[in-house]
Amino acid sequence: MPEREEVVRYERVGEHIAVVTLNRPQARNAINGDVARAIDTIRMQIEADPEIRVAILASSSADVFSAGADLREVSSSRAGASGLSTPNGGFAGFVKAERKKPWIAAVRGKALGGGFELVLACDMVVAGQSASFGLPEVKIGVLAAAGGAFRVAQILPRAIANELVSTGRSIDSAFALAHGLINRVVADDAVLDEAIRLASEIVKNAPISVRASLDIVRAATQLGEGELWKMTEAWAQRIIRTEDAKEGPRAFLEKRAPRWTGR
Repeated sequence: MPEREEVVRYERVGEHIAVVTLNRPQARNAINGDVARAIDTIRMQIEADPEIRVAILASSSADVFSAGADLREVSSSRAGASGLSTPNGGFAGFVKAERKKPWIAAVRGKALGGGFELVLACDMVVAGQSASFGLPEVKIGVLAAAGGAFRVAQILPRAIANELVSTGRSIDSAFALAHGLINRVVADDAVLDEAIRLASEIVKNAPISVRASLDIVRAATQLGEGELWKMTEAWAQRIIRTEDAKEGPRAFLEKRAPRWTGR
């Protein structure tokens, strides 16, 4: 694992927060096969660890979150672009993965192409003032096929999404915030701290309730209202039988912080 640990770093912050850091600054954090496999491995580790409740995807570079696919590796490899994907996670071992826990993207600098698609696959985004986002695939004759072409349209107004994918132009963090693409903008040197603060606010809450709520929000753009009602009712019936559903009201009445077990 030494090579993978070098290109993607993993650490825990406190008991319940994981920070996953892209670490190929010399290659503008471009995604190659090593990065994809490392993210895939770390993502599965996070999913399997009951103590981790929120994950943050960050970058070691102040200038570039990720420039997307490593085109040198794509052009030189027999596997081509498929070499940057994993069977369970898709591109970068991440964009197609089924994830139960919330992921926050902590973005400094440019998030372009596949780098932007990583951001779009996360649930929340904290961005620095220098951050910018773009899908420039049309400029080199390819497609934003790692979810970018449809996810950007699920978040932004259609006219703006159409302009982004057809011109390949980037937008800055202020524009992204104004149009609901990201959650907040802070100074560049405060991005990770702010993402950790947001994660800390989330981990104060019941983990199963957070998971259920995110599950429904994620499905909201794909399912009809009838299916969403069924999904909501199924989760509600499941949650009401959990220990956390008993602990929450008990802690409220006893005027203390709840002690969540995730059960």
